[in-house]
Parts: sequence; structure tokens; C-alpha cells
Amino acid sequence: MFSDPWGFFILNPFTNVLLLIYNLIGHNFGLAVILFTILIRAITWPLNAQQLKGARVMQDLQNDKEWQDIQKKYAKDREKLAQEQMRIYKDRGINPFASCLPTLIQFPIIIGLYQSVTRALAATPLTLLQLARTIYPFMNAAAIIPLNSRFLWMDLGRPEGLPFPGGFTLSFLPYGFPTLAIVVALTTYLQTKLTLPPSTNPNDQTAAMNSMMSIYMPLFLGWLVLNYASGLAIYFVTSNLLGIFQYAMMGRVNWRNLLPTGSQPAPSKVKKSK
Repeated sequence: MFSDPWGFFILNPFTNVLLLIYNLIGHNFGLAVILFTILIRAITWPLNAQQLKGARVMQDLQNDKEWQDIQKKYAKDREKLAQEQMRIYKDRGINPFASCLPTLIQFPIIIGLYQSVTRALAATPLTLLQLARTIYPFMNAAAIIPLNSRFLWMDLGRPEGLPFPGGFTLSFLPYGFPTLAIVVALTTYLQTKLTLPPSTNPNDQTAAMNSMMSIYMPLFLGWLVLNYASGLAIYFVTSNLLGIFQYAMMGRVNWRNLLPTGSQPAPSKVKKSK
């Protein structure tokens, strides 16, 4: 336990819950990954909601006329600018860490989810041995492993790809046409754009960085899926769609964010956060 706290508290429980779901639904690993992702998303729903709410409050501040005037007035006096920023936080009851803390808490959960899917796939004899040692005693390991990694047209233990017609091949796409990689990139882009509130502040560096991330993150995850087991792609797609659904449940989805010009709302007074 104490020699491997990560495995004891995160990775091993996640892997066993995933395998338990897999065993209960009749050894369909693709469906098990989908249900497992839904379960984790449901458990972390309050953290996700708090993170989105905190991010919205901070973004509203960037669009606030008073704050924009303060930024212009003290643009060359960083110390005074910081003092005024803390004053506004205090006056309006804004917690600048409201969107950061849930992210920090969720980060090990996301990594554990990713690693549990990878471990459960057990693509090599060594990882298969590690998986066998991970399974809790009350579970029948012999009835579970090796896992049935077939799901729809895919082998979830290998990168996904549809064969090109006529035996045509491309050296940089050895597994065929990367359908799932494209779906992962598109759903990641949609989630990122729809969960980023628009900014009217030209000095908002956070908004500029988020805009760049809306391009780089889909490309990165698409590349990841292109080269790694397609079981991870099932997780990414499910997680992205659930993220969009949660944002829609909070009434925050704005499809105009997908337009090149985005949405440009008029600056408004930041409401006091509760």
C-alpha cells in the first residue's frame, strides 16, 4: 500500500471497476469503457460544474468595464494593478482559485482513468502479468483475462483504421483511414470551443491562451489516438460528448462560438459569486 499509493488508491481500484463492468455486461470491452467513463463523469459532476462556474466568473471579470479601465490605468504599475485586482476579488466575492482547485483534484482521476484503460488492454505478456496481479481476489481472473478487445470494427488494443480500397496504403497511415482519430479531434474541438466563454477584453491573455489550446489540444489528442490503442479513443470520445452535455445542462452552450468571429457580447457587470 505505502510503497505504491498511486496504484493502491487510484490505478488498481479504477482497473478493477472497469473489469467488473466488463464482466457484468458480457465481456464487451468497448461498452465497458463507455459505461466506466459515464460513471467517473457522474461522480466528478459537481467538480466539473464548479470548475465551469469558476471559469465563467473569471471570464466575466475580463469583460467587465471597470476592470478593463483599471488595466489600462495601471498598465505600467504592476504592483498597483495587483492591489486593485485583489480589491475587486474581495468586493465581489470572487475566488480566483475556484476553477483551478477542481482541475487539480480531477487531474489524478483523469490520469488514473487513462492508465486503467491501458492496463486492462494488456497488449504485451508483461502487461498481462501486471493485470493479473492487479485483479482483486474476489474476482475470477481466469474468467476475465485475456480480455475480448474486439468492438465494432476495431481491435481496441491496437490503433484504429479502416482499410483503404483496392489495397492502397500510405506509409504515415499504416493502420488505414483514421476514423476515430478524426472523431476525437472534432469532438475535442467542439468541447473546447463550447466551454470557452467569449472575451471582449483585448488584454485578456487567458482567453488568447485558451483560443490556442482549442487548436492544439484536438491535434494532440488526434495524434495520440492515431498511434495508440483505440480503446483510448472510445474513452476520449465519450468523455468529450459528456463534457458538452454537462455544459448544455448548465445552459452555457453557445454554438456561435464555433464561428470564425466567435461571439462578442457587450461588457457586463460581474455579479457577486456565491
